[in-house]
Amino acid sequence: MSVTVRQILGLLQAAAPQELALSWDNVGLLVDAGKPVDGVLTALDITLAVVREAVENDCQLIVSHHPVIFQPIKSLAADDVPALLMKNGISAICMHTNLDAAPGGVNDTLCEILGIAAEGRESFAEGCGRIGTTMPTTVEALAKFCADTLHTGVKYVNGARAVTCLAEVSGGGGSYLQEAIDRGADCLVTGEAAHHIALLAKQKGIGLVVAGHWGTEHAIADVLAALIVRQFPGLTVAHAEADTDPYCYLA
Repeated sequence: MSVTVRQILGLLQAAAPQELALSWDNVGLLVDAGKPVDGVLTALDITLAVVREAVENDCQLIVSHHPVIFQPIKSLAADDVPALLMKNGISAICMHTNLDAAPGGVNDTLCEILGIAAEGRESFAEGCGRIGTTMPTTVEALAKFCADTLHTGVKYVNGARAVTCLAEVSGGGGSYLQEAIDRGADCLVTGEAAHHIALLAKQKGIGLVVAGHWGTEHAIADVLAALIVRQFPGLTVAHAEADTDPYCYLA
């Protein structure tokens, strides 16, 4: 049974209101092809491969975390992703920093993976990160866990003490290291961090685990798929198989 894009948008906006998005962001219904929806793909990124998968599987909607249109479009070619979406009658809903900040969103999902306790868990990093207690561990053990669990390349700066208070910011959250330190974190897990952030971690004796932008965020596509299918069980909903890490890693 078909539903409208607006019905699915309403569900997603209830879970992650657009008001939670940071001022520089672009979220919501970014491509409206105007077609009823029988099939949905979820993904971290809407790439050419994800669009092809949607076409092959007769999906009329892609729901992603990263915006398919971010900067203002000054020109548009036939093989650009937004143009291909419209050409193939596929709409796009993008839930970015609002989904980072929302309860049960990207960062709460990462908290569950990392074992950060729900009780006493607090938000930081403009609402997009989380900090809380965890079972005592080491930075090296955390890094290995991330490599094994998030299926991504991992690098880390070892800390000077055991980890019992853990901060995390999915994606590009390295710039929040000092805030994590100020809040008493023993370690920060994030997706990306600049060289000077690694130097700061080493100077302060604080652990830093850099587990990849894709690695720290891709699990949200499964969460989105489950949310949509619970509300609309008649739809075909799946996490796109083409939604893969753009990097290759040396063993």
